[in-house]
Amino acid sequence: MSEAELTPVEEPALEGTESSEVTLEVEQSTPIISGLALEHCEGRCRLTLPPDLDWIDLWPQLQLYLVGQEHLWAETLPVDCACGQRLLDQSQLQQLAEALSEHQLRLDKIITERRQTAIAAATLGYSVQQGTPPPLLIKDTNGNSEPTANPLYLKTTLRSGMEIHHDASVVIVGDVNAGASIIAAGDIIVWGRLRGIAHAGAKGNLGARIMTLEMAATQLRIADLLARTPDPPNPPYPEVAYATDQGIQIAPAYTWGRAFAVSETP
Repeated sequence: MSEAELTPVEEPALEGTESSEVTLEVEQSTPIISGLALEHCEGRCRLTLPPDLDWIDLWPQLQLYLVGQEHLWAETLPVDCACGQRLLDQSQLQQLAEALSEHQLRLDKIITERRQTAIAAATLGYSVQQGTPPPLLIKDTNGNSEPTANPLYLKTTLRSGMEIHHDASVVIVGDVNAGASIIAAGDIIVWGRLRGIAHAGAKGNLGARIMTLEMAATQLRIADLLARTPDPPNPPYPEVAYATDQGIQIAPAYTWGRAFAVSETP
């Protein structure tokens, strides 16, 4: 009799709430992992991975965690993955992207403090921010902040849609195609053709420079200064963009020197 009496009581409670039942099962079978979080804000998600759990242990827990969260959105959303000191290789990043796609999530950006992870992500075509998660590059109040992180070195071509953020200088051995962008607190050096957007000195450092073998950028920025490049010389030669009291100037690399730099007077 007790089972017969319980049946009509449970059915109304479950009516129209199957997804909540699935979520409850996942939460019961999956312990809460410290450091694992999925935050949703302004049309994007940020997935934070714990730094000290082996991938073989994290992977099944992450899959179950995503099942328990998928009821929170109804359309495909881009995901910024903040992995901190965790080292991720290309196969793990591809595995992560496939798991996210099963839940209407698209891996878009990797935020990492590990150089190897940044290189692996950029090689796969993801946007990269090396350093701690946002707030992103913010200008210091004195306007003369200097980068303290190590330079980011990438041997790859940045395709359209790729975005690199770094709290120091960025060196790209390869081309930066139109539609790609680099935002660096320090200098930007492109050992190839620069056709995308380059923002050096993004924290307000007017002494930052943009150097490339062929300057054909759609937009140049140094600190708060903005410029568009003229048609590149034919044949092209290495050029340097730097800040002056009159704005951003471009000079051949062989003629450029500190004498062109912006005045240091307040």
